[in-house]
Amino acid sequence: MAANTLNILKPSVNNLTVRIFVRAAGLDFEELDVWGKTTTPEYLQKYPAHLTPMLEEEGLPRGALGESCAIMAYLCNKHGLDRFYPTDPGRRAMVDNAMFYLIGTLYPLVTRATYPTLGFAQYPGEVGTSDADDAMKAKAQQDAEAALADPLDVYRAFFLDEQPFIGGDHPSIADFRLAATLEFLRAIDYAFPEWAEEYMTRMETTLGAAYSEPVADVRGYVDSVKSG
Repeated sequence: MAANTLNILKPSVNNLTVRIFVRAAGLDFEELDVWGKTTTPEYLQKYPAHLTPMLEEEGLPRGALGESCAIMAYLCNKHGLDRFYPTDPGRRAMVDNAMFYLIGTLYPLVTRATYPTLGFAQYPGEVGTSDADDAMKAKAQQDAEAALADPLDVYRAFFLDEQPFIGGDHPSIADFRLAATLEFLRAIDYAFPEWAEEYMTRMETTLGAAYSEPVADVRGYVDSVKSG
């Protein structure tokens, strides 16, 4: 039995983040595809949030842990993976800042811009779940896409600042989170700035199969949606 059991949904970039990480870190893991199973009594008993990714491990206080960034940070702390999550307080703070900024600012715009195209359920309170007409929903999607440029450029100007990666010379867990998130923007043929295209290529080249193998599931889903 593997040391780490990951409950995942393959088309998800949130899941992709952790799937890249465990491969790059060389950790012993098992993946369980829980498509259609996250609201079953068995799953809810383990993790009432009914979300993925969800890590199951005996060393956890509740036996389970959710949220991609929390999972990566925990595994880095447990296994001493300083190259992905530095122990220096200042460098770690930058990695945390990059992840929290993505979760709080960039990712909500990504979901509003891509989820309607991807066929994913949108969040309560969004225009996409309201009684607004199709024209208003389309405008909300377009507005979100247009708003992506500013927070995305924060990564170039602040978090990368002419470094190859947020982690410096080597990808950090914040890089896994950013690169995975950007994959979804392919669904709307987002016009990436040159630096972002180079960054994504650099991530895949550096990580090799640890990146290309799991990302194939997301890319395959995106391609199927675009051709459907």
